[in-house]
Formats: sequence, C-alpha cells, structure tokens
Amino acid sequence: MLAPFWIVSTVVAAGAQSLRNALQRGLTTTLGTLGATHVRFLFGLPFSLLFLAVAAAATGATPAPDAAFWGWVTLGGLGQIAATACMLHAMRDRSFLVTIALTKTEPVQVALFGIAFLREVPGPMVVAAILAATVGVTVMSWPKPGTKGGLVEGEGGRAAMIRAAVLGIAAGGFFGLAAVFFKKAILTAGTADHFVAASTALAASLAIQSLALTLWLAVTDARVLGEIFRAWRPSVSAGFLGAFASQCWFIAFAIAPVAAVRTLGLVEIFFAQVLSRSLMKERPSMRELLGIALLVIGVVAVLQA
Repeated sequence: MLAPFWIVSTVVAAGAQSLRNALQRGLTTTLGTLGATHVRFLFGLPFSLLFLAVAAAATGATPAPDAAFWGWVTLGGLGQIAATACMLHAMRDRSFLVTIALTKTEPVQVALFGIAFLREVPGPMVVAAILAATVGVTVMSWPKPGTKGGLVEGEGGRAAMIRAAVLGIAAGGFFGLAAVFFKKAILTAGTADHFVAASTALAASLAIQSLALTLWLAVTDARVLGEIFRAWRPSVSAGFLGAFASQCWFIAFAIAPVAAVRTLGLVEIFFAQVLSRSLMKERPSMRELLGIALLVIGVVAVLQA
C-alpha cells in the first residue's frame, strides 16, 4: 500500500504547491517577496498542528523526538529559507528564467546529499531518470537567446549573469539539503508511524521558520508584519495550501528515497507548462516539446525503478 502512496502524495504536493504559488504571487504586491514568503510559514503553522493532532488521534501513535530531531529540523527550516534568499538575490540580476532553470538541478544535488547523509544510494535506473528529468526541465525553462532576463549581454553584464547562475545553483543546493535534513528529522521523530513522523517534522519546522522570520522582520521591517495580518484572508488560504503541500511532501519523504520524490516532484513544471499553454492557446516550441518528453521519460523511469 505504502509503495504507490508516496507517488500519489508527491503528485498532490506538486499540485497544491502550484496553487500556493499562484496565491502568493498576488500577495507580493502588498507584502513584498519576504512578507509573502513568511505567510507560507506563519499561517501554515496552525494547520500543521491540526494535521499532527488528526494523525496522532487516527493512528494512536505518539511522537517522541530526540535532540537530533531538533537539530535536523532546524537545519532543514533554515536551509529552506536560505534557498529562497538565494533565489531572490539571483532574480535581482534580471536572470529570473535562468535562475528557475538552475534551481531545477535540485534532484541531482539531492541524490548526492542523500548518499552523504542518508546512505540512500540510487540505482542506475534512478540516476538516469534524475538526469533525464533535470535536463528536460532545464531545456523547458532556459530562455531563448535575446529574451529579457536571460542571456542578453547588455542586460546586467556578464558578471551579473554569472552571479545569478551561482546563486541559482546554490538555491537548488539549499533546497536539496533542506529535503535531506527534513528526512533525517522524520527518521528521528520517535515514532514508526510515517504519517505522525511527517506531521511532527512539519509542525516543528514551520514553528522554527515562523519564529525566525518574525524576529527578522521585527528587526528589519516591522511594517511588513502589520501588513501580513491585515491581509489575513488571502494569507490563510496560502498558508493552508503551503502546509498541505508540505505535509504531502513530508509523507512522501517518510516512505520513499528523497531523490525519487524530488525527481517525481518535477511534474509541477509539466503541469504548469500544460496549464499555461491551454489557457493562453499558444503552441509549444520544438525545444519545449523535447523538454517535456525528457521530463516524462524521467518520471516514468522513477515510477518503474
């Protein structure tokens, strides 16, 4: 039962994450990027506590996290924040599309971190799937020559593009580290029940992230905190979707290898491409079709591994 469930959980997580991103996009105009990011943690925390209570009541399992758990969950939470910061700085160099493409190297980096921290050594099929899916996403996301925000020599200069590329790869690395650290936290949650362990790690990480970002904003820009609570109606929806998506990610982490989960999670890009084309009635280019084909091959290979 659990073997296919991680697949369902990952696909649902990718879909919920897409909806959350759409809601957060609207909040950036009033709250700024960091304020809109904080909404995901602050308003998601109550829902994560609810998820934990429901999971514990339904299973009868009680978490008993040790000291290592708090260390891993803190590293995961901070790594996720650092990844977001790298992305934001990269986007300031007008390389948004390049940054998005480079952060999609995350599955490759996750596989390496999984070997180092979790001793999860992927088989040849999974390695091939990771490479195919990552190349596919990069091909789809990479801007065309002459497109704004990408490879134009006059826009920001070569140094800015190099800086954005480094930060984009760093963001993918931090996202990968966060996923691995969250898996370590799940494994040290003090319960054998996958759902309760995942819920415990999620609630703890959101509490730490909410505290860290609240303190940061209180010191650097207290006005944003007031704006966040004034925009509580859309923030609650974004917080719920963020917590729900993370809950599904964490359940998948508890069941399956992190590299496989994050590779399958690239279907989010595929869904976004299909949705965009269907709404805008645009025909995909040959390069985009090639990227989609590679992504599909990679995802199918992960499911067969």
